[in-house]
Amino acid sequence: MTAMQPEPHVALIVEDDPNVRALATVLLKETPLDVVEVESAEAALDCLKECGGEVAMIFADVRLPGEMDGVQLAKAAYTLWPTVRVVLTSGDPGALSDDLPECVTFMPKPWRGLDVLVQAEKAIHDPQPPVT
Repeated sequence: MTAMQPEPHVALIVEDDPNVRALATVLLKETPLDVVEVESAEAALDCLKECGGEVAMIFADVRLPGEMDGVQLAKAAYTLWPTVRVVLTSGDPGALSDDLPECVTFMPKPWRGLDVLVQAEKAIHDPQPPVT
């Protein structure tokens, strides 16, 4: 008999601007997802190592403090947790690289709250298919 995997139920917010992080948190707390906030990609990876299978959605800025940016975080997350929904956001149109994983959703800043909630709904009910 195989143990059942828990359903993903965490939204991981990765944003260094406390005001933007607080706004995303308020929005995502209106969903069934539990919200975890961190300020850097490195802290996000630490969180993912502890509860990766529980994370349904990563909502991250492209530009982050530390060694990794949001694009590198997305690639690392997809390598280990291929069904997680990753939403990257940035106020700088030049921040995106050409090698953005194709399953990443990009939302320019300022984003609309409804768009964030739509992505959370997709993370809950329509997870990414595993990359083959």
